[in-house]
Amino acid sequence: MMKSNGSGNGNSTTFTVHDRLGAAVAPNTNTTTCSLNISTSTNCQSMSTLTATTTPNNSNTNLMPAGSLSSATAASCNIATGNSTNNSLTTATTTTTAAAALNGPNQHQDLVNLFECPVCFDYALPPILQCQSGHIVCSQCRQKLSSCPTCRGPLGNIRNLGMEKVADTILFPCKYQTNGCLLNLMHKHKLEHEDCCDFRPYMCPCPGASCKWQGSLENVMQHLWVAHKSITTLQGEDIVFLATDITLPGAVDWVMMQSCFGHHFMLVLEKQEQQFFAIVQLIGSRQQAEKFVYRLELNGSKRRLTWESTPKSIHDGIQQAILLSDCLVFDGATALLFSENGNLAINVTVSIG
Repeated sequence: MMKSNGSGNGNSTTFTVHDRLGAAVAPNTNTTTCSLNISTSTNCQSMSTLTATTTPNNSNTNLMPAGSLSSATAASCNIATGNSTNNSLTTATTTTTAAAALNGPNQHQDLVNLFECPVCFDYALPPILQCQSGHIVCSQCRQKLSSCPTCRGPLGNIRNLGMEKVADTILFPCKYQTNGCLLNLMHKHKLEHEDCCDFRPYMCPCPGASCKWQGSLENVMQHLWVAHKSITTLQGEDIVFLATDITLPGAVDWVMMQSCFGHHFMLVLEKQEQQFFAIVQLIGSRQQAEKFVYRLELNGSKRRLTWESTPKSIHDGIQQAILLSDCLVFDGATALLFSENGNLAINVTVSIG
């Protein structure tokens, strides 16, 4: 069920009503391994430097306390470290430097390919488990398997410590490499980066679950304009968001767009079992969202209810914030106190934080 009523200029109101039970509403350097110095990056915005140097060791270090490397894997490991005489890796006596994150081609790509999971084709990162024949699988896929996807033998819980040590010395490409990310990282920073990678696909920000679109950030607004034409955009940092027929039964969403400061913001009022949740999300990244503050205000006869916060990025969505009540929350009785003829006006102000 969808209802749209009212329009205007300046601070006047346009809105969209979205029935979440129905269809979705939509609008308008060079790197070597062994003894090394590592420059680490712990976030997606800037590089902080941490130096760690391994102590040279003149004895051979056995990489396979559990299980065994296949001959192809062992050969590749030996080539990578300049050791072609046996199946163990010798620690280099000269300290070399490896960057914790590099842009561009991965000089260890042939070695990195050995960590490819045969199920999901992502990389098996420590802890790395293998079957009795030495075949590896990533920890995520391991939870879903009862036998080895390569040889169909039992998986067990054998740690491949040799592969884990090799993984500590090479850089892995971001999983969104095919989307344009050129970053290669140490495995311990890979998941953290991918969680906030600018090339990570964005889901459609419209409330409800019926729209399955996902794409790059720069294509989100185009998707909204084409696939969700019923959502109207108001211009300006101060607007009034009017939700009509707030006494409608069931789960209902009211949606509107606000454009200011060169960005687009999505305003959502969600009704769940006589509870109302109002929130603003930025059509942008987390870093962009942190630059803004939004304020929601309900005004009535000698009454005022306000909420101020940083908008959520569509990277994160709004459902977690609603679940934690990290937004403007009020019940049906409060909504009626501030409503007029079944319509609820919410003043929305966006400012630079």
